[in-house]
Amino acid sequence: MAVPHPFTERDLRQLREHGIAPEQAADYLATLAAGVPHAVLDRPCTPGDGITVLDAAELERLSRRGVEAAMAGRCLKFVPASGAASRMFQALLEARDRAGDAAVTVDDLGDAPEYRALRDFMARLEHFAFYPELAATLERQGNRLQPLRQAGRFREILDCLLDPGGMGYAALPKALVPFHRYADDCRTPVAEHLLEACRYVRDRTGMVRVHFTVSPEHARAVEEHVAAMCRRYEDRDTSIDVTLSAQRPDTDTLAATLDNQPFREPDGSLSLRPGGHGALLANLNDLAADLVFIQNIDNVAVFAGTAVRYRKALAGMLVELQARVFHYLDALHGDPPASLVDEAARFARDALCVVVPDRLRDAPAGERAGFLSAVLDRPLRVCGMVPSAGEPGGGPFWVRAADGACSLQIVESSQVDMEESRQREAFAASTHFNPVDLVCGVRRPSGACHDLMRFADPRSAFISVKSGGGRPLKALEHPGLWNGGMARWNTVFVEIPVAAFAPVKTVLDLLRPRHQPVRKLTH
Repeated sequence: MAVPHPFTERDLRQLREHGIAPEQAADYLATLAAGVPHAVLDRPCTPGDGITVLDAAELERLSRRGVEAAMAGRCLKFVPASGAASRMFQALLEARDRAGDAAVTVDDLGDAPEYRALRDFMARLEHFAFYPELAATLERQGNRLQPLRQAGRFREILDCLLDPGGMGYAALPKALVPFHRYADDCRTPVAEHLLEACRYVRDRTGMVRVHFTVSPEHARAVEEHVAAMCRRYEDRDTSIDVTLSAQRPDTDTLAATLDNQPFREPDGSLSLRPGGHGALLANLNDLAADLVFIQNIDNVAVFAGTAVRYRKALAGMLVELQARVFHYLDALHGDPPASLVDEAARFARDALCVVVPDRLRDAPAGERAGFLSAVLDRPLRVCGMVPSAGEPGGGPFWVRAADGACSLQIVESSQVDMEESRQREAFAASTHFNPVDLVCGVRRPSGACHDLMRFADPRSAFISVKSGGGRPLKALEHPGLWNGGMARWNTVFVEIPVAAFAPVKTVLDLLRPRHQPVRKLTH
């Protein structure tokens, strides 16, 4: 029997073209109408209570194990790289727009946050990696950067940097904006990720495998840049194999009006919108990989030795845990003795923070073995967590399910009921932050890959109110890739130092020490 839905024949054709079943689209509307439940925080994870802290000897030993896994050809790096650079330059764009067309200088502007950001930008222009290109582009346009800067004429500088007639940075993906300048090289985030991958993904044949997810409109530019960087950095000992993918159309979600009817574009078509970074779970699933490093495109630093060392260790820990998981999955088949089931239960509790529920504590060994087999036969991830440093975003928590069981989860503030005092206090008490620095094991003992879509929690989607053509709409995003998208994975949190975390959310973040050359460069 057909599932009832509010779609016309034209709607159904549009959905088919996107690869979205009408039942799925109807489910999106139902979710938008019903809302999504909040995560229920039990307590924040802390060192010794959900977060593992490595000593120097463990770090060294696990790093060696991570290198062994890479040498065996097991590793791949996965980098979500579709973010737009316009967000980096938002304050500068707002300052220019707010200043209008009047011939004002930077010193004539007021004290609004965007004007303060503009003054900081102008005052330290020479510290940005793109400074030489900016000066050269202005000169080709008949201008000189230093006289413009000294006169406070910010508009010509911003027009050149951001607009299509100049360098066009506001229309670039963040992946292609130069972040770092070295004595003999200027590197974009793409270049930094490729070079980092050479340090912990290279196998014994010299092959380095990296996958970037990109937006369709930028795929060609990223592909060309990747090819150029591979030519620059490959040598007789290193080959870099880069693949790209875009968010799949069938992961788009349906927008709704505030009264939960399909939101329609002016031409009457359905409003289908990208489903957020959680949609990239499908891209990760399609790779059918083995061990996967995941980092955001903007989390790169100059001379990132600390980050590299810890990423090797995270991989080493995953390899060791995975080997024990596979051992117990094999041992629990058939009719295992109670002593072995108890041993597997201790491993699940101590290593993976998975506890046999009270209802099974006194159950026969076979019944407990069945439970343990089910919970161990899941994808596994080891996630780096940095001590909180005032960055916005989520962190590691013990989250309580409806049946009372607790599990380790990465939780964003938007998932928490901040109106409830105990939940607000639990979130505020978090000591660590999620930098999106994780290693994933996605294979089963047989070598076949898990179907990662089975281990997402659809109830942890995100709903926001946005504007479409001047009208309010409800937008739905899939559960976040490392939040609800991995909610049913087995999870381990490991403390990594703040030095391993170097995000770039605004252009001024590039002035932080982790993005500046070790020695001052002259131009």
